[in-house]
Amino acid sequence: MIGIVNYGMGNLGSVRNALDYIGADSFVSEDPVLLESADALVLPGVGSFGDAMDNLRIRGLEETVARCISSGKPFLGICLGFQMLFTGSEESPGIKGLGMLDGSVKRFPGSTGLKIPQIGWNSIKTNAGMRLLGESDGKYMYFVHSYYADPVGMDGHIAQTLYGIPFASAVEYENILACQFHPEKSGARGLEILRKWAGSVI
Repeated sequence: MIGIVNYGMGNLGSVRNALDYIGADSFVSEDPVLLESADALVLPGVGSFGDAMDNLRIRGLEETVARCISSGKPFLGICLGFQMLFTGSEESPGIKGLGMLDGSVKRFPGSTGLKIPQIGWNSIKTNAGMRLLGESDGKYMYFVHSYYADPVGMDGHIAQTLYGIPFASAVEYENILACQFHPEKSGARGLEILRKWAGSVI
């Protein structure tokens, strides 16, 4: 059973619907005990980094997420749920992230001349051997974001996308799959990624 973390922010309905569509059993909860009993965890997210971390901490869910990842359970972070895994974000100076991945979150530079936020479809380039994301030189996924993750020391575990600058659009590392894009809104290819991830749940 897959637990979807409800911390008051996020696209809970669309994530749950996508999991239902691929036949994966899931539930939405903000109860730390119930979430820790799940076989896998999804951390979705839409909104600001600081508000998200505050909400997670107020509900006592920061430790729940950290313990799930440390235990080796399959974990999926989506959009803001990806960014929260890092140490912090330029969006909310002084607010600590979960620190489960090395690196920080930065704002797209205005010097590129591109619209911020990035909204719409863009391609991802994965690395050979990525089990869940698969090898691809042009899968198009759906993005909505003004900030991007800048991982440190994770070469070989990162999918890249170009939006004025190259940035990490996903990380696949040990039991963590985390995506800046929204797989639940990315059509058949997004559902394929969700299906592979859900298939890794014991």
